[in-house]
Amino acid sequence: MPHFGLMNPSLLTYREAALQRARLHIRGGRRRLLQGKVPEGLVTLYDALVNAMEWRYLSLPETGRPALGDGESPENDRHLFRILRRAGQIDGRFDYETFSSLVYRILEGDLPSGYPYSGLLEGIESVMKQLGVMPFDEDALPPEDPETF
Repeated sequence: MPHFGLMNPSLLTYREAALQRARLHIRGGRRRLLQGKVPEGLVTLYDALVNAMEWRYLSLPETGRPALGDGESPENDRHLFRILRRAGQIDGRFDYETFSSLVYRILEGDLPSGYPYSGLLEGIESVMKQLGVMPFDEDALPPEDPETF
């Protein structure tokens, strides 16, 4: 993953580390897409989105977190998306279920490298902006190692 070797989690709280991973993975995911590594880029962006949702949820004050529905856990990414949507943190226009299913297809090796991702990338970036993860200064991140995947 794009954060390996670029952050020291022992110096960060879990919440700070989630934000840092989200931003590093956004950068790494975009780079992979531009390199034509579409399945790898989309999986990296999925990880960015999960970390962004964790960061946002943990950033809500305990008293401002929405009540969990039956069987819901903020540790489940699909539940977390619903929880944040209910809390008004995400507008719900992005189809997280479809994106999550696509990532599972990728992990099973079922996605051609020429997948048309531009609309999906726009949706992911929209959610990242709603969560407060984007925009960010990429120069504030540790420099990327061009040798990584």
